[in-house]
Amino acid sequence: MKRMLLLASSLVAMAACTAKPTDTAADEAKLRADAAIWWELYNKGDADGVANLYAEDAIVLAPGAPAAVGQAAIRAYLTSDIAASKAAGLTFKGGDISGVGIGGDQGWVSGAFSVTDTTGATIDNGKYLSLFRRTDSGWKLIRDTWNSDRAPAQPAT
Repeated sequence: MKRMLLLASSLVAMAACTAKPTDTAADEAKLRADAAIWWELYNKGDADGVANLYAEDAIVLAPGAPAAVGQAAIRAYLTSDIAASKAAGLTFKGGDISGVGIGGDQGWVSGAFSVTDTTGATIDNGKYLSLFRRTDSGWKLIRDTWNSDRAPAQPAT
């Protein structure tokens, strides 16, 4: 009888320790949606809204800029970058998402983007990679980087 009680207690304890299953398809859909929301908020000029998509310890690795470490630095970077984009009449558009994946409490999205001017002409194309972490308040960006498809400018001779 003691063995049965011990076995039953052990099984209950092991069942309580197993990770709850996750809905990978729903998580991937959420990351795709968050990628679309990023572009929408950026083009609205909502630096706070975009910054709130990032975790407190996130890092943005923007081309031609120092790493923005932490949500406050990311907010400052976005405020400046959005203002410059607005002044230049630029709009950023998310393109095809080339990949999305989930591994435990981490996920990633990669895709393409384009930049258009006030006439609607495409002036740049590029790609991005965004890493996410599942938190108590949902998925948050933890690393974000992107770059242009254009070759770097040649040095003056």
